[in-house]
Amino acid sequence: MAAAPAVPDVKTLKAAIPPKCFERSLLRSLSYVARDLVAVSLLFTSAVYLTKLDAPWFVTASLWALYSFVQGCFFTGLWILAHECGHDSFSPYLNVNAATGWALHSMLLVPFFSWKFSHARHHRYHNHMEKDTVFVPYTKEEYEANAQAPKGLWAKMVAHTAADTPLMTLGALLVHQVLGWPAYVVLNAGAGYNSLVKGDRRATAKYRQSHFDPAANIFTGAEGPFVALSNVGLLITLGALYAVSRSLGVWNTVLLYGLPYLWMNHWIVAITYLHHTHENAPHYDANTWTFVQGAMSTVDRDFGFIGKHVFHGIIEYHVVHHLFPRIPFYHAEEATAAIRELLGKRYIEQRTNFLQDLWTAFKSYKYVEQGEGRKGELVWGGAPKRL
Repeated sequence: MAAAPAVPDVKTLKAAIPPKCFERSLLRSLSYVARDLVAVSLLFTSAVYLTKLDAPWFVTASLWALYSFVQGCFFTGLWILAHECGHDSFSPYLNVNAATGWALHSMLLVPFFSWKFSHARHHRYHNHMEKDTVFVPYTKEEYEANAQAPKGLWAKMVAHTAADTPLMTLGALLVHQVLGWPAYVVLNAGAGYNSLVKGDRRATAKYRQSHFDPAANIFTGAEGPFVALSNVGLLITLGALYAVSRSLGVWNTVLLYGLPYLWMNHWIVAITYLHHTHENAPHYDANTWTFVQGAMSTVDRDFGFIGKHVFHGIIEYHVVHHLFPRIPFYHAEEATAAIRELLGKRYIEQRTNFLQDLWTAFKSYKYVEQGEGRKGELVWGGAPKRL
């Protein structure tokens, strides 16, 4: 792959975006929260009635499958609104953003501040081979070594060779989608070896990387109390779920909350993975990486009605989000249009089937290696060429 053309600096790109795109409206953001909470509440209410429905198993199974998918989509929408809070693009009021994000993510069993801190480092070092915190790929040498003897949970989850059958690849993908989020929050899986604020992941520091540990090596001392506050939010939600289980039963609670929760985790992992996995999206070593280059290694994809109206456009307009994360999601389309011509061929978009893209990426993009461009720009190995 030939070296991609240069792009304007951040100042030039920002000047091209209408100033109104940077305006954050608390009322407008809260209206989306209210809309999604109403939808979740109505779905929960209907599901409670479903627990009492006397119907053949295949009818109830079909209705539970439909409920869990739709509710999982709205869970994901709320997750993304909390993501807006984490970037302070939700409103101009930082305390409101923090409180709203903490409440929403706690409801979804996400440690808000813990995630916010590590996610901020992802944005600061996106596609940096050492310092990025999510989905840092193997080099070719690491991949080949792990294919022989996978070391650690993350390596076992993603290590599969070209000889794998489609069935084995599907199984590995399912494990990736189900365990990807828990592996990240518990083990900091997928982070670069130099992404810690204390120590090196390759040394003893790797044993304290949980997002639930206020003293973990992924947090500074000042961040520790907020990590503890995140845990308090999770305990409140777990207490509420226990109360529900006492009233409706454990199995019904799993159906009401557990299945949508799994769908939400699937969508978050898939969205994040595909944002940074594309044949034209290189990674960079420490000597070559720049903030703009990292941002331009992000992909805008398409997920139809659900993507734009339930997932709040996070799939469709992610490039501009990495360049300017404080632009509210409802201005991202206009901001993308404003800079698209300036970005030129460096702008990456793929408007094909999202789930097919997930399958293709997972079975094809296994490691990165030095490409034909400048030294330190690492491209995906085994990527199919597009015409």
